[in-house]
Amino acid sequence: MHVKLSRREAITVLAGAGVAMHGSKASAAANESLGAIAAANGFVFGAAAGPVIDKDIAYRELYTTHTRIVTTDIAMKMGTIAPQSGPKRFESADRLLQFCAANKIPMRGHCLIWNEWVPAWVKNMSVPERKAFFDEYIEDVVGRYEGKLQSWDIVNEPFWPGHKAPGGYRLGPWYEAFGTDYVRRAFERAALVDKKTKFVLNEAQTERDDAVGRAVREGLLRLVDELKDAGVPLHAVGLQGHLQPRYPYDAGRFADFVHALAERKVDIYITEFDVRDDTFPDDISTRDAMIADTAEKFLNNVLSVPAVKMVVAWELADNYSFYTDAAKKKNPLAERLPRPLPFDDAMQKKPLWFAMARAFKNAKRA
Repeated sequence: MHVKLSRREAITVLAGAGVAMHGSKASAAANESLGAIAAANGFVFGAAAGPVIDKDIAYRELYTTHTRIVTTDIAMKMGTIAPQSGPKRFESADRLLQFCAANKIPMRGHCLIWNEWVPAWVKNMSVPERKAFFDEYIEDVVGRYEGKLQSWDIVNEPFWPGHKAPGGYRLGPWYEAFGTDYVRRAFERAALVDKKTKFVLNEAQTERDDAVGRAVREGLLRLVDELKDAGVPLHAVGLQGHLQPRYPYDAGRFADFVHALAERKVDIYITEFDVRDDTFPDDISTRDAMIADTAEKFLNNVLSVPAVKMVVAWELADNYSFYTDAAKKKNPLAERLPRPLPFDDAMQKKPLWFAMARAFKNAKRA
């Protein structure tokens, strides 16, 4: 998404974001819940949660205050549940489910099958062994959480054109074992053990208006048609929404794509929302304004499509973003750190928070 703002324009946007609020307006805003604002306007807002919420009380309180749904970050990925052969490890997922249940917050499962983040011991299996493990793993994991989740990302990121596979598919151990049929098989095996949970096909990169983004869109529409024609229980499509301003973005063409998805009779969730800011200026006020502007324009566009029901941020505060983890690993002494989320590392609302609140209000549904 290209956003071209001068410093003066950026500061104007910042002021419009309501950061310099005073008096009663400021105190009222301090007590507002983003989840409540979204709900009042016909949407569900939530966030992914990592294991850090067990330790950071202030961060945990952001979830109890602001989220109306929680997605597992790594707790239900195969690398967490089955890092080695032997008994599966459900402790992290169970703990997050208990947190959600105690606070009456629905939970989304992420993600059941993905060609990435597969443990080495599984990759080293023979193809027949891998096929058997695939079925057994799905039945065990889905069975354990039957009826306890709002939705499950059954298959994550089936497409990556960079792998040069036919149809733009992502290569990996499940593609090697089953070809493209692994997607259909995952949904069908999951449906054998859970008929209550909404099943989701989750994908990245669709916001990009370049060769990669367009190829992923085309592949995703084709795959949804194939799954629907096969009678597979597909209830929603997740569009991750990791906004990357380094790539071109065309609001009209993206809206056309989202409408095309909606015509296939699926709900649409924005499942991993944040704004990558590495191409924006160092100055924090300017950068925050540009992040907010990028997000608000995107949300105003996508929330206008009635099939879009949910927006889930990928964590809530900047210091717990995966972008921040990557930046610290690259340079532990880095002074500039990413600011992709609605709260800063002091758990304070940023311009992005206010931009998201405005977008929910602007898209109000009856």
